[in-house]
Amino acid sequence: MATTNKVKTIGVLTSGGDAPGMNAAIRAAVRRGLQKGVQMKGILKGYDGLMNEEIIDMTARDVSDTIERGGTILYTARCAEMRTPEGQKRAADVCRKHGIDGLVVIGGDGSFAGAQKLAALGINTVGVPGTIDLDIACTEYTIGFDTAVNTAMEAIDKVRDTSTSHERCSIIEVMGRNAGYIALWCGIANGAEDILLPEKYDYDEQKIINNIIENRRKGKKHHIIVNAEGIGHSTSMARRIEAATGIETRATILGHMQRGGSPTCKDRVYASIMGAYAVDLLLEGKTDRVVAYKNGEYVDYDIDEALSMTKTLPEYQWRSQELFLITIRNKKISRNRLFLVSSLFHWYNSGNKNVSADGIERQNKKQEELNNGYLEQS
Repeated sequence: MATTNKVKTIGVLTSGGDAPGMNAAIRAAVRRGLQKGVQMKGILKGYDGLMNEEIIDMTARDVSDTIERGGTILYTARCAEMRTPEGQKRAADVCRKHGIDGLVVIGGDGSFAGAQKLAALGINTVGVPGTIDLDIACTEYTIGFDTAVNTAMEAIDKVRDTSTSHERCSIIEVMGRNAGYIALWCGIANGAEDILLPEKYDYDEQKIINNIIENRRKGKKHHIIVNAEGIGHSTSMARRIEAATGIETRATILGHMQRGGSPTCKDRVYASIMGAYAVDLLLEGKTDRVVAYKNGEYVDYDIDEALSMTKTLPEYQWRSQELFLITIRNKKISRNRLFLVSSLFHWYNSGNKNVSADGIERQNKKQEELNNGYLEQS
């Protein structure tokens, strides 16, 4: 673990896409630094603003009444120049010119790569994970994901209402780039009939079409498909599905509304702790670190180690949603549905992780017999 000399001035910047909760992290970092007697500076517009010396002094008043606000009060931007050795040297020189010997970088993997380069050039850096995509491998939580997924969930609930009224099929596209976490969580939370994830989708549209037709035959009034932006092309997919099924199909792309809005309690609290923790790491003389949340604890990793990690969808979460969908597709809607789904998940959770489709069907039949017997007696 790298250590440095005492830090006297800390800069804070947000880089890449904005995420609800970034202001909470900024506020906590600034107030923690001031509490420890350190001068705090805000760097506007990310690395681009750093190179252009858009740097301001930060006081406690500057971050007052910001914890509930979405976006980032420091603004953000993407900076291609930061990917070049010349840009990295220029950024380090600006830090030295303004006496910034510690830097808190709030953003995603690309932002951390910039922090890594600055650390190699002698600027003490700590990264804080800020992205709605939840795609940073070293952490189970990223600032903004909770707000974004709740925003998307509420929007999909509204789309479902009108989709049912018009007996439509609706494709709702959510953000997440090449990561399917928002789509997976919304698919489960909204009870979607199909969930399309970049990590899992096999591009077999006929399977979706067959599912829509079968559900309509069973009397289902709507069909919700949650589509991750890493797959995209929701509008053209809707046209193909409507042509194949004869069922009115509409695409709704939620877009950047998922980045906005007042952060949830979780995003405010977690971001605050991470912001303060980043400053504490710098004051302890540490550099080239990334703050993370792992197994219920706030921890930190070497940036090199963090960037070398890979992240995949939790298999348990994916298999769980598959069990929901298999149950919905293969069983008629009946009075014992609640017992059936509940018992299936108890069975799966008890350790039957290598469950097969035949095994599910056998367990369903067994449980249905038990449920029918119970209901007849009640």
